Amino acid sequence: MPRTHTSDRLDPHVRPPALQRWGRVTAARSRLVVWAGVALAVLGLVLAAGTMNRLVLSRFETPGSESVTTRAFLEKEFDAGTPSVLLMVTAKQGTVDGEAVASEGRALERELAGQDGVAEVFSYWSRGNSPAMRGNDGRQALIIARMAGTVTEARTRLADISPAFTREGAQVTVQVGGGDEIFRQAAEQSRKDFLRAEMIVFPLVLLLLFAIYRRISAAFLTLGMGLFSVITTLALMRGVTYLTDVSTFAANLALVMGIGLGVDYSLFVINRFREELRAGRSVPDAVEQSVAHAGRTVAFSGLTVVLSLAALLLFPFPFLRSFAYAGVATVLTSVFAALVILPAALARLGLKVLRKNEDERTRPAQGWWHHTALRMMRRPLLYGIPALVVLLGLASPALGLTFGVPGAQVLPRDVSSRVVQQQILDNFAAEEMSAIKVLRTGQAGTDANRASIDATAAELSRIAGIHQVDALTGSYAKGRKIAEPGESARRFASERDTWYSVVATHRTVAQDIDRAHAEIRTVAGRGAEGGAVKIGGYPAELSEFRAELVDRLPLVFGLILVTTFLVLFLMTGSVLLPAKAMLLNTLSMGVMFGVLVWIFQEGNLADLFGFTPSGSIEPSIPILMFCVAFGLSMDYEVFMLSRIKEEYDLTGDNAGAVAAGLERSGPLITSAAVILAASFATYASSEIVFLKMLGIGMVVVILVDATLIRAVLVPVSMRLAGQANWWAPAPLRAFHDRFGISESSPAARPAAATSDTAGAGVRAGRS
Repeated sequence: MPRTHTSDRLDPHVRPPALQRWGRVTAARSRLVVWAGVALAVLGLVLAAGTMNRLVLSRFETPGSESVTTRAFLEKEFDAGTPSVLLMVTAKQGTVDGEAVASEGRALERELAGQDGVAEVFSYWSRGNSPAMRGNDGRQALIIARMAGTVTEARTRLADISPAFTREGAQVTVQVGGGDEIFRQAAEQSRKDFLRAEMIVFPLVLLLLFAIYRRISAAFLTLGMGLFSVITTLALMRGVTYLTDVSTFAANLALVMGIGLGVDYSLFVINRFREELRAGRSVPDAVEQSVAHAGRTVAFSGLTVVLSLAALLLFPFPFLRSFAYAGVATVLTSVFAALVILPAALARLGLKVLRKNEDERTRPAQGWWHHTALRMMRRPLLYGIPALVVLLGLASPALGLTFGVPGAQVLPRDVSSRVVQQQILDNFAAEEMSAIKVLRTGQAGTDANRASIDATAAELSRIAGIHQVDALTGSYAKGRKIAEPGESARRFASERDTWYSVVATHRTVAQDIDRAHAEIRTVAGRGAEGGAVKIGGYPAELSEFRAELVDRLPLVFGLILVTTFLVLFLMTGSVLLPAKAMLLNTLSMGVMFGVLVWIFQEGNLADLFGFTPSGSIEPSIPILMFCVAFGLSMDYEVFMLSRIKEEYDLTGDNAGAVAAGLERSGPLITSAAVILAASFATYASSEIVFLKMLGIGMVVVILVDATLIRAVLVPVSMRLAGQANWWAPAPLRAFHDRFGISESSPAARPAAATSDTAGAGVRAGRS
């Protein structure tokens, strides 16, 4: 006997909801809609072809911050910005002070200075044999450069400069390193990983879809929706690039989320379509009801993901905002594909999406998910407490989370720029590239101020963790002058201001930079009447970037929680269900952070996954992962609760609705999770640690969320709360009755069931 549908009992004089009307239109105009979708895909493909060339690279900096404005001031007034490229010169015989090696080094410096896009060059030899630029064994010295233009222009030029200056000469070996070279090579590798992921993810997802559907037509159709999302997302991203900068790494997110969400949403719509067909509906009616019911849930599920990803726009960093642009575009195109193109395609395919000899009578009334839910609800504490203990145990390493700064460890050990960086760490007492630039406005760099400049520089060199200080009056270490000023000291001179180059030790830069900055500001500010102290340099830029990220976290996380709570309330009409969803999703986020700390911060399984732990985690990637993972977790929450609510509206039986809702949604959620996890897993083998973190972390949180959270804790918490699941204060209930959304109509909702009725499903499970 066909199952009774809510829509069957609607008043024929009441105008159907908009989505139901749209489903009717797509079924009636299916050929036109399908061809329009094909035309959009072709147009998107043409536009997407030029997207990668318009994506840009980003530095870890906060626009408008003190360090960035100081850098701009130093570049304009002193022609002394923050360098980002270096040549490591290694003597084959003798030391870098030998005449032949020194001559070769000066020639390299002149050659590099003559390259297009190079704004400033200096070396060990032109800086008066500065100790900070000479290796401890005397065999290595540095040539340091600052590139002109934007970071994208600089790294584009480096693509030519780097191979040209990687040399084996008669006297010296030359290698290229520095921050821009490290992240240029990281971006280059990310593009390779993107192409490799494309080659893996499409056939892998197709095989998984065929295993789910057992129909090749349905598998190709679903994958086609994911491919449509990827193509049109890249096309939209190209449009965004004309308005603002979009990071090249955003394309990686567009690929995995486009496939994942495009497939997820299609799975839920196609599953509903097959249910309607098995229940005896005609193809047009099945399309109409699929869009009316599952389509509404897809739309609001997409809204939860959009809200989570849009929160990234609150960060003032082009890098993170790029992921918001890519993520929001991916959700919009996935929802469009699932609600516009897919229903029309289903109308064309009709019964071909069903397995052979499949109808409602061949399916068991109560499957594994139904029995599992009843089992969990019969003994909620017996199953719920162990599951909670396991999840809390997995999340516990997150208590030791330490945010750090990115470095060469993001690259594989054998990449040239990382090799150079390791040599600097091993053979140099400090890193000139990471010099802290201290601008003292109001203190003119003139002969009249030499005494005060000398005193300030000497005092700065006494600060713990400072290796060397260079100033107009010479070079200093441990409170005394170690070198008289040479020709290069003129760079500190100005009729109005002066600045100091403070070179910290490796340990101070990596672990204690905030303390060093505070002490430097105090020392440099003494006697600065009428002036000010500004701190710049690469360490300051990273420090301010990290601080701004952390400061904005409460606002971002709070906004995500509030907006998601509102969406779930509009769907369920309950106050408790959204609150429980927040807690369970926060628990799954804790598991993700716990795994990230255990693997990437503490270094467990580092050899297996092929990376070098740094003892800390760069903060922007985990924040991105939180926004993505939280949105996807709520995605599954929306699908599950919508089916539970639909059953509850039909029966008023809390426990029975949970079991029936899980039976309807559980297999789909598991299938969708496996496919989405497989998409992200393609980046687990990436050569870039950032992408490796994204892949492993997302796989863990998706699988945990779809198993222990959905299969155990959801039914357990629903059973323990009973009828309170559906409670809301009278004003909020009235608000929901008017503006809420669900997969059933208010007319079909029964009066609140008694507690005896709510337990009927559990008791039935005992019999």
